[in-house]
Amino acid sequence: MSSGLVAALLLSGCASLVPQPLTPDEITATSAADREQMQRAVEPLQGALTLEEAMARAVKYNLERRTRVLEQALAQGQLDVGRYEQLPKLMANAGYRHRDEELITRSRNAVNGRLSESDPFISTARTAWATDLTFTWSLLDFGQSYYATRQNADRVLIAAERKRKALHILLQDVRTAFWRTASAQKLRGEVRATLAAASAALADSRKAEAERLRNPVDALRYQRQLLENVRLLEAIEQELSTARIELAALVNLPLARNLSVVEPAQMPDRRWLELPVDKMEELAIARNADLREAFYNTRIAADETRRALLRQFPGLSFSYGPHYSTDDYLINDHWREAGLQLSFNLLGLLSAPAQKRLAETGEAVALQRRMATQMAVLTQLHLARQQYANALAQLERADTIWKVDTDLASHATRREQAQTQTKLEQVAAQTAAILSQLRRYQALSQAQAAAGRLQASLGMEPELEAPDVPLAQLTQSVSASLRQWDEAQVTDLLGATPPAPARAEAAPAVR
Repeated sequence: MSSGLVAALLLSGCASLVPQPLTPDEITATSAADREQMQRAVEPLQGALTLEEAMARAVKYNLERRTRVLEQALAQGQLDVGRYEQLPKLMANAGYRHRDEELITRSRNAVNGRLSESDPFISTARTAWATDLTFTWSLLDFGQSYYATRQNADRVLIAAERKRKALHILLQDVRTAFWRTASAQKLRGEVRATLAAASAALADSRKAEAERLRNPVDALRYQRQLLENVRLLEAIEQELSTARIELAALVNLPLARNLSVVEPAQMPDRRWLELPVDKMEELAIARNADLREAFYNTRIAADETRRALLRQFPGLSFSYGPHYSTDDYLINDHWREAGLQLSFNLLGLLSAPAQKRLAETGEAVALQRRMATQMAVLTQLHLARQQYANALAQLERADTIWKVDTDLASHATRREQAQTQTKLEQVAAQTAAILSQLRRYQALSQAQAAAGRLQASLGMEPELEAPDVPLAQLTQSVSASLRQWDEAQVTDLLGATPPAPARAEAAPAVR
């Protein structure tokens, strides 16, 4: 009766569970704690931000990169746990049993089927404790665990390659956002000064129109051209207004901070285009993160095939251990027990061919994906190389146009001061110069992004371990890596091309 009541109470308690939505106060408190955690251990920015420090801060503090680092740690933890699955099992058991009535039995005559007329028998105590320590080992489980551990080891390496790929993308994004921020910082003053001049010229034109000093049609055309220039300048200001926020998010700085940057003097180097294409292909095949991940996925698929074949073998299990019971009716309350068991699922033979075909198909798919990835990597390399060449050509052309427009704006300013031309012509010349400078910065940003894509296609990134390296030292490492890239020291890199991926049982240091 009491047990039934307890069961009824448990069932009613389970049935009473209802969804509990978060309250606004809980969401606010959790979000505040998250923001505090995001900024914890982030060194404050002192002064203007350089490109090297921006990359170092992104590597060390970027939240997406922290996620990739934790994913690699999770894969390493799964590998460490999987190693213990290969060990035999040593089970310690302890139990208690109680009967409210005696277990009374009597026997039946096997010849005539009559029940025994002698007294009934009691052979089990109403209350007893039982303990045992059993050592068991299964050969089939060991084989399955062995191949599962090999697969987990490859998944650790895959997590490392994904972290490398995330680093490539992160550095590309930082480069692009940094140069957009630099262009916004460079053009902000000129844009506002030109907007002020255009507004003043527009006010003068409207005043002259109101006083009938000029032909109304000419005044309206004059104002139309001024307003068109104002629209272009406002579009430039709006386009560049978000760059600072994007850069602050990438390097994990407060989004409301008035961020200033130091424009680097280095320009993209054309000598990368002089490298032999076949050498670049060799480097990309050996180091590209996507292709190395495809190699590891192929090995995982091959091990899955072996696991499928292993399931068709009989299971051989061995057990041994001491036992003890407090049952008073037992004469030998201490004993040791050993066992050997061979089990085989005969009906499993029916699915064996299908399982083998499935595993082999999975291996073939992984192989085909690896070949497709290799073609994609080579295509990406050639595209990145061509995009880099195109970006450099666009940068040279934009730089030439910017210099011409800057000279024209200077002449227009001097002529307006000498009152030999209208303010409209000065505003138009200054607007054209600002647009040319913006296009120059855009071309420079595209060239830097193309350089990053080429670098990622070749599998090149700074050699660092961000969590344990101080920010200043990490900045120096990034600076040395950028100098190596800008100086085009690829001969040494090609001479140090690593061999094809080899099996590893732990996460390697990310290069």
